Amino acid sequence: MADRTLLDKLAGIEARYDELERLIADPANVSDYEKVAEYAQERAELADLVGTARQYRAALDNLEQAEALLHDPDMADLAREEADRLAEEVPALEDRLRRMLLPKDPRDAKNVIVEIRAGAGGDEAGIFAANLFRMYARYAEDHGWKVGVLSAHETGVGGYKEIIFEVRGAGAFSRLKYESGVHRVQRVPVTESQGRIHTSTATVAVLAEMDEVDVEIDPRDLQIDTYRSAGAGGQNVQKNETAIRITHLPTGLVVACQDERSQLQNKLRAMAVLRAKLYDIEQERLRDEQDAARRSQVGSGERSEKIRTYNYPQNRVTDHRINVSSHNLPAVLDGRLDEFIDELATREEAERLQAIGE
Repeated sequence: MADRTLLDKLAGIEARYDELERLIADPANVSDYEKVAEYAQERAELADLVGTARQYRAALDNLEQAEALLHDPDMADLAREEADRLAEEVPALEDRLRRMLLPKDPRDAKNVIVEIRAGAGGDEAGIFAANLFRMYARYAEDHGWKVGVLSAHETGVGGYKEIIFEVRGAGAFSRLKYESGVHRVQRVPVTESQGRIHTSTATVAVLAEMDEVDVEIDPRDLQIDTYRSAGAGGQNVQKNETAIRITHLPTGLVVACQDERSQLQNKLRAMAVLRAKLYDIEQERLRDEQDAARRSQVGSGERSEKIRTYNYPQNRVTDHRINVSSHNLPAVLDGRLDEFIDELATREEAERLQAIGE
């Protein structure tokens, strides 16, 4: 039996799709390029859904016709075969439509700002933070995304106390958002002379890069300081004060950027980080969470709060949220994360479908 609620919802969407086609073809709108582009974009976003909806309706109609022929002696065998086929096709189309109708996270299409910080474990934690940065850089490369470092505080052993970078590309947030949390590593550090396995952590926070229209910031709420960019070993990268530090006075948030060659470029990037953080804090407030966005994502960095463990002696990576393990640790650290991200996305989708059905 057809899902009447689903059919009613689809009817409204199909009506809007037909209306958009009329608006695009209307001579009165031809000269308004921005409006036509807006209509075309909305129509494009609905195209797959409408195509599947019409396929669903056709399947329902064909199933009804096949069932009506079951009592015809001359057509019964063919009708039964067709009815059996459609009886499997209709539920599959219904399931696909429900997934397509799930509300989309408006941030999914955004670029991403990722913060990696060394947690518990001293120098080894900093080295692990560098490993994670390389892992995400390789993952971005495999997906055709661009990576740019916004700021980095290096340690003296080839690691990072903190590194903040952006990932630019279609769908970056929709994939990387699952990486927020505490990552734990178990291995023998290069500085360990007795071969003992150490456990260290690094925290990852993934923020969607927001446009100025998404987050309004009062310039009077900002304290902007400039200073000289410094590289490893304290050497000055620039003799001029090109580095920027911005303090958002109402929240106390501080962001800094020094990797660009001009003060203006550093300011623009620092403002992008600030907007992303303020947006995330507002989302947390709306969900009645008391902690700031980054703390809610990564916890305190203690070993007990973990989303994923990278175990070198056993060549294993385990995601504790979904209890899925990979026994090819080098491949994971080389950016092969889709095994985990695909499963996390599937689980999230199933939970949302269940919530709608309850």
